[in-house]
Amino acid sequence: AAHEKPVWGFHVLSVEGDTVGDAQFETDRARFLGRGRTAADPAAMSDYRALSGTSGSVLDPAFAIRRTVRILPGQTARLTFSTGIGETRDRAIELADKYHETAIFARAAELAWTQSQVQLRHLNVSISEAHRFQKLAGRILYLDPSLRPRSHKLAQNARTQSGLWAFGISGDLPILLTKISDEKDLPMIRELLRAHEYLRLKGLSIDLVILNERAPSYLQSLQDDLQAQIRMSGSQALLDRSGGVFLRRTDLMSREEVTLLQTVARVTLDADRGTLEEQLKHRSVFPEMPADFSTGLLSKVPLVRAVAGASAITSVEKVTPEPLPSASTNLEFYNGIGGFSAGAREYIIQLKDSQWTPVPWSNVIANKLECGTVVTEAGSGYTWSANSRENRLTPWSNDPVSDPTGEALYIRDEETGEFWTPTPLPIRGPEPYLIAHGQGYSRFEYSTRGIESTLLIFVPEDGEAKISRLTLKNKGDQKRKLSVSSYIEWVLGTFRSTGAPFAITEFDDESGAVFARNPYNNEFADRVAFAAFSEKDSSFTCSRSEFIGRNGNLANPAALRREKLSGAEGAGLDPCAAFQATIELEPGESREVIVLLGECATASEARAQVKRFIEPSEVKRAFDRVVGEWETTLGTFELKTPDPAMNALVNRWLLYQSVACRLWARSGFYQSGGAFGFRDQLQDVMALVYSHPELAREHILRAAERQFVEGDVQHWWHPPTGRGVRTHFSDDLLWLPFVTTYYIHATGDRSILEAVVPFIEAPVLQPGQEDSYTHPTISQQKASLFEHCARTIDRSLKVGAHGLPLMGAGDWNDGMNRVGHEGKGESVWVAWFLYTVIEKFLPLCREAGEAFAHRTEAYENHLVHLKNAVETEAWDGKWYRRAFFDDGTPLGTHEADECRIDSIAQTWSVISGAGNPERAKQAMDSVDEHLIKHDQGIIRLFTPPFDKTPLDPGYIKGYVPSVRENGG
Repeated sequence: AAHEKPVWGFHVLSVEGDTVGDAQFETDRARFLGRGRTAADPAAMSDYRALSGTSGSVLDPAFAIRRTVRILPGQTARLTFSTGIGETRDRAIELADKYHETAIFARAAELAWTQSQVQLRHLNVSISEAHRFQKLAGRILYLDPSLRPRSHKLAQNARTQSGLWAFGISGDLPILLTKISDEKDLPMIRELLRAHEYLRLKGLSIDLVILNERAPSYLQSLQDDLQAQIRMSGSQALLDRSGGVFLRRTDLMSREEVTLLQTVARVTLDADRGTLEEQLKHRSVFPEMPADFSTGLLSKVPLVRAVAGASAITSVEKVTPEPLPSASTNLEFYNGIGGFSAGAREYIIQLKDSQWTPVPWSNVIANKLECGTVVTEAGSGYTWSANSRENRLTPWSNDPVSDPTGEALYIRDEETGEFWTPTPLPIRGPEPYLIAHGQGYSRFEYSTRGIESTLLIFVPEDGEAKISRLTLKNKGDQKRKLSVSSYIEWVLGTFRSTGAPFAITEFDDESGAVFARNPYNNEFADRVAFAAFSEKDSSFTCSRSEFIGRNGNLANPAALRREKLSGAEGAGLDPCAAFQATIELEPGESREVIVLLGECATASEARAQVKRFIEPSEVKRAFDRVVGEWETTLGTFELKTPDPAMNALVNRWLLYQSVACRLWARSGFYQSGGAFGFRDQLQDVMALVYSHPELAREHILRAAERQFVEGDVQHWWHPPTGRGVRTHFSDDLLWLPFVTTYYIHATGDRSILEAVVPFIEAPVLQPGQEDSYTHPTISQQKASLFEHCARTIDRSLKVGAHGLPLMGAGDWNDGMNRVGHEGKGESVWVAWFLYTVIEKFLPLCREAGEAFAHRTEAYENHLVHLKNAVETEAWDGKWYRRAFFDDGTPLGTHEADECRIDSIAQTWSVISGAGNPERAKQAMDSVDEHLIKHDQGIIRLFTPPFDKTPLDPGYIKGYVPSVRENGG
């Protein structure tokens, strides 16, 4: 947006030595790494291809520079890479030129040393102390069990993050906690205050919490001394402020509150246990790991270790790829990688050699209990429960290049030590893979080393678990001994960095599952996550560090080089849930291994889920029910057009995705929102009025419950609490009557209008306030759905200087949030939309009789007004304008350099039926001329996109031109 300052970055390379050829560069991360690869094995290095020199609008940006140097015997070449930022483009170029000089490194290093010395003197910090403070920073950023309470102490905490707020501590920043009870330890406090100021100067914001543990007495000498120390420190101005110092007395706190502080602190120090230096020398005593796997090939011949994007761990002998499980000739619309099966019930992907899909092709699988998972063709993805953003069980990556995962299955040959995965990632093998995405499930087929594997992943319709069923078949003529390992990386919150440090894991003897919970995760604090493995004679660990290994990765985990897992569990670990078991297969024999991942409200419910779905017979029944339910849903109607591609999408995939992805999951590979959008899901349930009218009705009433008594609505809200955003958006509220009338027309269910639902209450937005993130209360005021709908229209009748509806903080295009932010801007599209809503709602008002006569008359008059205002003020000559800024400047006019014509202002002149027929036809001709690119098969939202205009339409201008709402 115009009010935000741009940041310009630069990356330069200077070379002292004999260079060969020209410098090469790359700014496209996807080109440099390559699909399915990481920085450990980038495509740009594997075949030494020339860097592309890509610049301009790059969706996934990176800095990469390459120079070739010739180094003769005894000679030296020095290469200096410099990265920095400038407030303007000219400043960035100036700095880039400066740091391109070969002598700059020595000068920059000398200046940096000089500056550091000045800073240290200013802070009265010695060099040895600075080193000590750096070590402390490392312990704060990367948890060290030696500087945290013992596991059983951490497990005692029952308070959530909100428990810190009574002490003025948000819990959003890392906490450094120190305890003191005697004046003799005040030097430790002085040193920590200097450390706090030093780290703050270095850009690391932390909350330093000092707990005075002295017993209460009439004289509070220690408290006075501590306050004096803080006043004399550089952190005095930050007392009781975020990123500052908090002095608290334990005699004024409950035991539970002290436990909470000790649990959430990244580092806990006791002033009476020695100096900071002495306490930093403590090292955790790591448990002894199980014996190394030392039989067969692992101990006899060298192995080629796998990395992400490369082949599996294998011997140096060449492996002959096995044929694909099925032929591509049977697929419809085959594109060289995948196509639809007969009837479009599955989308089949076939990966062979080093083939990858251009981007991850994923399946969003979910049920009405809001348990779900995203599964990509590589076998990556993530899983959630109750809320796909706020309560992720495993990590969401949003990385379409490497597609990393926090869940994996491994198969190891116990005779040779070779191991592989049944999915293309995290270990890519040389043999072909077949991946099938179906409605409610995904399947992976892979055959290697004489073992055929089939992995089925689905979520039962009435369960709170993700089920992974791995079937292994011995295709050879010799008995095979294999081990199967499962790995799950806990998040238990929004992000692993904020959730994992507080996770408490335990092995539940009754169910044989690993349980995990995060008492710090506010509204989900009491929930119990579980991971289970069907093989009874198995080992387990809850330590990610053990399974992956120091500096390891999932392509080559340390645990698969050991005989078994250690059984580590408890709090304070780097949490995961991993199982390993050994199985034997006779020639031709098959065996099923089931892995469960889920979460329930209580431990007893979790045990019930494990007991039910760990049984193969119940897994089969649950899968059959999933397939049957989707067949019923998708078989409600059938569209037949001359275009078989459209038939396949409409009859199977679009309706499936509307329910599973949009309504139940509210997540996907690229966006994991978790919230209900007021307009979003109301639009989505319009697709369900024939197949699942009960879901449409349920959501219409759910949306009505998110309306404030004043008539406006939450732009979006998170279940289960209802926390969300109150805004000035002008179109959100109108979708309630629009979808309600659509539902009634399709189903004939007029009783929905009589359903009574409450309003919500929260502070109204003040003048100049764009939005507020609040947790509204349920109002005592209730009304029928009819009244809820009428209030949305009542609130939308106000017009601006041109007689058009006010734009507010945006309309359908959220990114145009500055067009009417002063309260005077107007929206042409909202005029068309409001006309449509009133026209559809008026018959219901007329049927209501005298009780709504005043509204009926007002609505009828407003229809006439809107029609006249649009034709008088919004016609631009060949099309309709899009909006007017607060100052009256038109948007979507032929006189503009950017956003000259916008599509929805034209299409809705036709959809609403309110546009002058001749003008509407002219407008659509203009759409065809300017916005439809027949040769490219695209229709633009508007053109040209925002880029350099001095106008400030909002954050839409921050999007890359022609991406998302900015003219996409």
